[in-house]
Amino acid sequence: MHSIIAINQLGYRETDLKKAIITGLEGNFYVVDFHSNEKVFQSTTTAAKYDEASGAIVSTADFSSYRTPGTYYIAFENEDKSYPFIIGNEVYHDAQRALLKAFYYLRCGVELEEQYAGVWSHGPCHTSLVHVHGAPEQQFDGCGGWHDAGDYGKYIVAAGKAVADLLLAYEWYPQAFATPIPLPETNERMADVLHECKVELDWMMRMQDQASGGVYHKLTTLQFPPSDMMPEDDLAPLFASPISATATASFAATLALAARIYEPIDEGYASYCLQQAKLAWGWLEEHPTYPDFHNPADVKTGEYGDPVDRDERYWAAAELYRTTGEAQYHEVFLELAARKDFDLYSLGWADMGGYGTISYLLTEYSQDEETVSSLRNGLEQRATELVEISEQDGYGISMLPEHYEWGSNMNIMNNAMLLLVADQLLSTSQYEGIVAQHIHYIFGMNIMGTSYVSGYGSKPIMNPHHRPSIGDEVIAPVPGMLSGGPNKNLQDEIAAAQLQGAAPAAAFIDHAESYATNEITIYWNSPALFVLSHFV
Repeated sequence: MHSIIAINQLGYRETDLKKAIITGLEGNFYVVDFHSNEKVFQSTTTAAKYDEASGAIVSTADFSSYRTPGTYYIAFENEDKSYPFIIGNEVYHDAQRALLKAFYYLRCGVELEEQYAGVWSHGPCHTSLVHVHGAPEQQFDGCGGWHDAGDYGKYIVAAGKAVADLLLAYEWYPQAFATPIPLPETNERMADVLHECKVELDWMMRMQDQASGGVYHKLTTLQFPPSDMMPEDDLAPLFASPISATATASFAATLALAARIYEPIDEGYASYCLQQAKLAWGWLEEHPTYPDFHNPADVKTGEYGDPVDRDERYWAAAELYRTTGEAQYHEVFLELAARKDFDLYSLGWADMGGYGTISYLLTEYSQDEETVSSLRNGLEQRATELVEISEQDGYGISMLPEHYEWGSNMNIMNNAMLLLVADQLLSTSQYEGIVAQHIHYIFGMNIMGTSYVSGYGSKPIMNPHHRPSIGDEVIAPVPGMLSGGPNKNLQDEIAAAQLQGAAPAAAFIDHAESYATNEITIYWNSPALFVLSHFV
């Protein structure tokens, strides 16, 4: 049996940690010039060891000290060799732009013109008025925004995470967005990432009930359309599910963050965002406790249920305080921070405490020193835990076997994002090498030897669970989309039939009907975009 020599199929920056992970083989290896077949570097792998997550015997080939730009492959004496890869400082530029362009391809309600969408163009979709569930005589215009995932639903809590990641990427790494994509809105005044976020923010504001300030949880048809249905053919009635506290708090946080980011560029828009964030905050104050969201009986689309809303309220209080400096938000933030009964460092759509922590630690207004100290210590402790897991893992990433659940690639990119945040907020530079390993993983340095980003790498996913990619009769899927990745729980029929007994990190199949391993979503792409933006 030939071994898998798993590499980052995009390549490696000149000064980065450069590793390949080899299954079933150890010993001398060579870096070989792809064009001349000349051996340019020789070393020996680490001793092979069992890696529990992948279920494989793996060794590591480290060639970090070789920095000469060019195209290469890894080879062994037995003639096993890797896919070619590049060493050069531009290796992530195209993929970073593609991860952003993917949001354009997910736009709802508008035509995707051939000029911008190429072979993946399609007509406008989901343009009918939206019925408020339970009050069908109430209708509103819910057009716009992004399709959330492989389906055509639009969900506020998912939108909150995705927009936050994109706005933070722009705030932290503005130079990474200097070159236009381009998009239909591209102009000299504003970076394309801000044009793209505005598409989603405008939709989010349509989802707010202006009378109460509360925000409808989601906008979907009553059930999912067939998996090969193009968006413009999905003509079933649209429903806004009831208002929820998690949606309203995520909305308040995201709009307050947006107000701060857009203020220097478009003061009027920023002011409107802040006004709507405060309106949502008013609803939260009037509803200090509120039942968690469940799908109405006749709604069968994604639920995005979450029994705890304190983390979203914590995030909203932090963003409103950082944007306004008003004491009322600070008081609520400190009260929630002191409870410590939710995760203060998570960056998931359900556990959003990490965003509140980041915002508070960066605020320019007065802070409570004891809270700052506690949050910084907790962040350092979480980062240390992630590093320790990475150092034990055969592929150098911060995942235990039990972490390979639905959307495991989001967990990997969230962890990488948190490590970059820790470096910044703790004024260190000790985590970047481990973050690089996480990037190597999603672009092919994994037990599957697969790039989990469509259109990028020698062996990228080809069959994501994404309705337009299934229904459009174009062989290549829409590019720049991060697959959910391995999921040990095998929660779809294809995975259950074909992956029984697979190790957690190998519980993946590149099949369009395997929604539990190979779906795409806005909030899997978004932390990946943040992380790659650091490296470009």
